[in-house]
Amino acid sequence: MLDRHECYELCVQSPRHVVALLRGIHGHLPTRLHEDFCGTAAVSVRWCQEAAARGESVSALGVDLDAMCLERARRRAREAGVDSELTLRLADATSPDAGDEPADVVFVGNFSIGYIHERSDLVAYLARCHARLRRGRGGFGGGVFVCDLYGGASAFKIGGLERRHPGRRGETIHYAWSHDRADPITGMVENSISFRVEFAGEVVAEHPRAFVYRWRLWSLPELRDAMIEAGFARCAVFADLNLAPGVAPEPAKTLPEDYIVALAAYTES
Repeated sequence: MLDRHECYELCVQSPRHVVALLRGIHGHLPTRLHEDFCGTAAVSVRWCQEAAARGESVSALGVDLDAMCLERARRRAREAGVDSELTLRLADATSPDAGDEPADVVFVGNFSIGYIHERSDLVAYLARCHARLRRGRGGFGGGVFVCDLYGGASAFKIGGLERRHPGRRGETIHYAWSHDRADPITGMVENSISFRVEFAGEVVAEHPRAFVYRWRLWSLPELRDAMIEAGFARCAVFADLNLAPGVAPEPAKTLPEDYIVALAAYTES
């Protein structure tokens, strides 16, 4: 029976595309990845795994408050043979306890930038990221901060969507994303993900509201202004998130009515 984390990994995460996007956005040869709010650190593991296959030396740091997720990440890293390249830290990613090691890329996925509710806290966190990135690449800097977010006309509407995904052993996973609460005055939203697993026509597992998120849904202009205030030189929005390795991403000039994008903040102009 698939647990909620396995369902999430099969339905939501695509670390291969994320790693390709991060490397493409950076544009050079980044070696140090910091994945804040990392959960099971799928992106960090993939980052190290791909580099090992190329014979490159890289490292990754994953920070999260969920000890169970980090233990799952440790098992995954051991299975992938990259446990020596990946450091996992149980800490609040927004606090100094998360560490200040130099980084080439800082990544915040799964819309987790919304866990920061107050603008002053957001600017302070981004300033710490900026400082880490300025000391990356052996002190030469040139690093980039990347986070994903959604928005658009339906961002504050109550409702959801459903889709089906194949499992690894013939299961069918029914994935449901729901906007449960939304307040456009404060910008606060509550979203949830539910799963139902079927095998041979029978329901073998159900995970209602397996993951519940209470977020501040920052807009693109709000995040961009906070990034510039934190010291970043420029920002760019990327709408094509499913890049093949080696493909250079192009900043978006326009966006559809509803969107999921990556917002990048560069330490250099």
